[in-house]
Amino acid sequence: MKEKEKQQNKLKKTESKLKMIGLSLVPLLNISTVYAADDPIAAVNNLTNFIFTLVQSLGAIMLIFGVVQFGMSFKSHDASQRASSVMTIGGGLIICFSKAIITKILG
Repeated sequence: MKEKEKQQNKLKKTESKLKMIGLSLVPLLNISTVYAADDPIAAVNNLTNFIFTLVQSLGAIMLIFGVVQFGMSFKSHDASQRASSVMTIGGGLIICFSKAIITKILG
């Protein structure tokens, strides 16, 4: 019983020390003024392009994984893995070309 109390007291002391260290480091942060961009639409477009680039790279990774899985399904003669890999390839293609699909639909 006493050992548990000692451990709890030790944990409380280390927790309070970490809090004090964290609070003492807060004033050291460099707080600077942030100015808005000249054109807010350009900032939104840049963010949109960045997000679409991330999505396209994830789609490409998914596409490559599907192709590898498809090749492995021929080696193991597994029909369910082959069907799963075809769906993965299709999903990867759709995700990879999502920006072009959305612009075709909207515009």
